[in-house]
Amino acid sequence: MALPVREQLKYWGIATAVFLIALWWLGDVILPFVLGGAVAYFLDPVADRLESMGASRALATAVITLVAILIFVLLALLVIPTLINQTVALFDVAPKVFQNLQTFLTSRFPDLLDQDSTLRQSLTAVGETIQSKGGQLLQTALTSVGSILNVVVLFVIVPVVAFYLLYDWDRMVAEVDSLLPREHAPTIRRLAREIDATLAAFIRGMGTVCLILGTYYAVALMLVGLQFGLVVGAFAGLITFIPYVGALLGGALAIGLALFQFWGDWVSIGLVAGIFVLGQVVEGNALTPKLVGDSVGLHPVWLIFALSVFGSLFGFVGMLVAVPVAAAIGVLMRFVVSRYRDSRLYRGTDTDAAGRR
Repeated sequence: MALPVREQLKYWGIATAVFLIALWWLGDVILPFVLGGAVAYFLDPVADRLESMGASRALATAVITLVAILIFVLLALLVIPTLINQTVALFDVAPKVFQNLQTFLTSRFPDLLDQDSTLRQSLTAVGETIQSKGGQLLQTALTSVGSILNVVVLFVIVPVVAFYLLYDWDRMVAEVDSLLPREHAPTIRRLAREIDATLAAFIRGMGTVCLILGTYYAVALMLVGLQFGLVVGAFAGLITFIPYVGALLGGALAIGLALFQFWGDWVSIGLVAGIFVLGQVVEGNALTPKLVGDSVGLHPVWLIFALSVFGSLFGFVGMLVAVPVAAAIGVLMRFVVSRYRDSRLYRGTDTDAAGRR
């Protein structure tokens, strides 16, 4: 005999509360395992494709690992040092940028920015804050990453966790499936497939879109000759998963830097703006429809809300799990709404329906 619905809700509520408390309590301790799980989930379709071509799971995992190590080594040698140097330089040059902005505004609107003007003081304060706080933040991050413990965590534990999870992925899924309550197993499997489809479309699809656009923006801006083009391109690509935000912030930052660097050279400024326009056209008409699709089911407002809430509650780990949890909640809410519309609470009794006819 199945447990009453009230009892089932109680047990599942306790399990959810334990999960959230563990997430909050463990914090950064589970960061490498969350990252490793995300990497394994991202690469599982590649391993499945290699298996379908005749490779064993062990061989597929080994091939993926070797390719990932090669890519990481190339990035570490060619890209990451330049990215760090440009980021540090961008923070250092920020006061000069704001000083140039003051000069520009003063020449165009002399009455607006006198010596005691609030706007002038605000611009000066913003520039100094970006230099001090930004450099301080970057220095803290580099110091943290440079510590022995974090180096071990990032460069040893995460790949090891990802390797073993990728190798045992199908076995783990089968084991979880065997533990499902038999009465609700078909429904849970259906919901899990919908959640997986949403996550696959968003995480794998948007991850690929972010990588393509970030590479395109960085390379194109560097070819145009824009200072800090690598940083701006990487930043714009990284936040592309939030619709329109990546293009708006990245485009505004790139065009703002181009105005100060190429003032009077309108061709170069137009090229910088055209890079982001072309990127948005390609993303909206080719990349996103092809790689993500139209059935993701994650509204931008819901996504931003989830990132804000989980980030404030659980820190960086919370931001990592925000998208999967938001996708799962979205699927579950759609399921609850469909059940509600089929219930007597929504439709009323058959007698009432007949009387209304």
